[in-house]
Amino acid sequence: MSDAPLPLEFSEAAATKVKTLIQEEENPNLKLRVYITGGGCSGFQYGFTFDENVNEGDMEIEKSGVKLVVDPMSLQYLMGGVVDYTEGLEGSRFFVNNPNATTTCGCGASFSV
Repeated sequence: MSDAPLPLEFSEAAATKVKTLIQEEENPNLKLRVYITGGGCSGFQYGFTFDENVNEGDMEIEKSGVKLVVDPMSLQYLMGGVVDYTEGLEGSRFFVNNPNATTTCGCGASFSV
């Protein structure tokens, strides 16, 4: 096992929420997939979905018994980032703390590099 840092981190808060959602769905095969698509007010936007499949080339990151999956194309925009989860007055959501983003929109859902 390598001690090299992972190219993308999965926070404890995000892993805990994923674990709770998986238990609610009663499907232990689910993984949180994070991806990047074109769009949003800043050019790119983050997407999150549950997926049972791991495609060829996908990176899997495990934390607290749950897995985060990201495709190679999205990973290049997420390098050095942290997938996290927050709950507040504005609601609850998964988000990415992305050091590659040069600008982000007010809601944090879209970015540019």
